[in-house]
Amino acid sequence: MHNTAKRALTLLFFVAAFLAGVVILIVTFVMNSNTWATYSTNQHLYSKGNIISAGTVYDADNNILAKTENSVRIYNDDSTVRAATLHAVGDTEGCISTGVHSIFQAELTGYSLVNGVYYLKQNSVGNDITLTLKSDVCATAYSALNGKKGTVGVYNYKDGNIVCMVSSPSYDPENKPSAEIINSDEYEGVYINRFLSGLYTPGSTFKIISSAAALENLPDIYSRTFTCTGELEVKGSDRGVICNSVHGTLNFESALNHSCNFAFAQIAIDIGKTNMQKTVERLGLTSSYEVDRVKISKGIFDLSGSVDIDIGWAGIGQYTTQINPCMMLSVLGAIANNGVATKPYFVKSIINYAGVTTYSNSTDTVDEINMSPELSENLKSLMRSNVANYYGDYNFPGLTMCGKTGTAEVSNKKSTALFAGFSADEDFPYAVIVIVEDSGTSGYSTAIPIANKVLQSLR
Repeated sequence: MHNTAKRALTLLFFVAAFLAGVVILIVTFVMNSNTWATYSTNQHLYSKGNIISAGTVYDADNNILAKTENSVRIYNDDSTVRAATLHAVGDTEGCISTGVHSIFQAELTGYSLVNGVYYLKQNSVGNDITLTLKSDVCATAYSALNGKKGTVGVYNYKDGNIVCMVSSPSYDPENKPSAEIINSDEYEGVYINRFLSGLYTPGSTFKIISSAAALENLPDIYSRTFTCTGELEVKGSDRGVICNSVHGTLNFESALNHSCNFAFAQIAIDIGKTNMQKTVERLGLTSSYEVDRVKISKGIFDLSGSVDIDIGWAGIGQYTTQINPCMMLSVLGAIANNGVATKPYFVKSIINYAGVTTYSNSTDTVDEINMSPELSENLKSLMRSNVANYYGDYNFPGLTMCGKTGTAEVSNKKSTALFAGFSADEDFPYAVIVIVEDSGTSGYSTAIPIANKVLQSLR
């Protein structure tokens, strides 16, 4: 009797182990089947490691950005459009990790858990993807960068549609440079989507954030005055914060208009590192979220070991401060949109071979950004003053623009030119960020003309 019970328990153990193995196999299959089916050795989808069979990728105006024709993957007819949209569309080799050829690979090839790639083999078509991007606007932005490294992003801060997402350097996917050229300094970071994955020293565009911290922590900020002598001497330091000019006496608004380093370094020191850190974190600049399955890079703002001179430099967008362009664009959207940070996206929908929509995006918010309507209204007014009273509305004809320029100092490189802003026109709800690396010029002279050219192309 004892032996019989022992055999029964042994049998039950093996049955349980078998069933557990089956469950693990099923779970593993479900979780990894799309990866296995779309692996580069699948000759139904690939030839020599290049994807050849997939659905069509369209822009917001139904222009074809990529399609399969006679078992060959071809792109838009315009070489500038091809280069301008490369980091959104992706390449056939999978080098561009943020392109839909990579992040929506399974959907683009028509894969499903039940049928695998059966319909692709039967009908030679995959699922079609429509993006929110306007290819002509992207081409305008890419041309405006004129070969400089950097990025341009534009999105509708009401519904979240990214209409322009350009990263430079780029290349024509139908005429990819040789390995030797692609690995040269000219193409440094070519596979990186600088808008989603890049980090930049923000320079004076960060004074938008310092202004937010001032509004939250210094009740008398609007009544304060600052007498700029060209350099702020900081107690406890043998060096000061250099200003871009000798501005004389300024109030808070005019200090932002003139982008006075003297005033904003003092403001940051008065706020203190703890409160500066809290504001930056509350506005999401050290956080991340996903844009169509792509995790954007977290910004860097760490004052934990800083002293007053460091806080002063951080307050003007220098020190160790780094921002992600997409997150900064979301903050601009919140300022423009009464404190509501609409989440950006660039994949509008996916439609299968039968015309059924299997994926669609909708308007959502960025939970990592917390901004009150009162704060957004004050920041909007200050940024509108920058354009109306300092840069000049003639730089943005008909746009009712709010914004802030930046000229960031970068180690061992020429300065980076930046512009961050948005149109306050309810009928033209677009926010824009322009970053031009190693420009050696100001945000006013370089980034503003690009921002205006791109926004005008949307009208």
